[in-house]
Amino acid sequence: MLERSGLSKVVPTKKQEVERIVETLSLAIAQHRLKPGMRLIEAQIVDVLKANRNHVQTALQRMALQHIVTIEPNKGAMVSRPEASEAREVFVARRAIECAIISCITPQLMTDFADELHHRLRVEQIAVARADRREVVRELCQFHLLLAKIGGNKVLEEILANLMVRSSLIVSLYQRNDLSVCLCDEHAEIVSALREGEQELAQKTMVEHLEHFEQQLDLREIAPNSLSLKDALVG
Repeated sequence: MLERSGLSKVVPTKKQEVERIVETLSLAIAQHRLKPGMRLIEAQIVDVLKANRNHVQTALQRMALQHIVTIEPNKGAMVSRPEASEAREVFVARRAIECAIISCITPQLMTDFADELHHRLRVEQIAVARADRREVVRELCQFHLLLAKIGGNKVLEEILANLMVRSSLIVSLYQRNDLSVCLCDEHAEIVSALREGEQELAQKTMVEHLEHFEQQLDLREIAPNSLSLKDALVG
């Protein structure tokens, strides 16, 4: 006998559920709601995200492989606290990966994504004007991820997505000022160079942009935690 229309319910697969948990936790980290060193208590994640505990454990293990989460025996999982040496290595990797991404972008691709790029730059300017830390951090990441999307290389896009979350941890720990400064002018310069087909200029500007951002870090400073795990996930 067939089920009556409207009564059946699509149950997410384990893969979909694990990805949902990873994406939710990664976003909270990228937006500085989950701070480095914060304990990731499985029971709380299960409760807040209405998730299966086995799925949560799998998600945390995956994030540990990505160096976003640290799992300690008899202590459980916590948001990773990258050391100064790792912070430098992440920015070295970003310079290499983002230059590779730029080499994939043609003027035609820039035309195809013109509206999305215009919107992204405009949203950045608004975020900076509002001096909203969380919004600035989000938009700062989104520009770089958009370039990876435009480039069309899925492997580079995946690598950069991981590096962006790790960069957020580094900024949360070592940023000199309370509010991350989005260098919108340099973003606009990169866009302009790519529209003109000047890939080398765009790469040079990107390298300088990332160097300027790295120079804002003070590797001696540690940012304190302020939100609970529950508040970070629902905020």
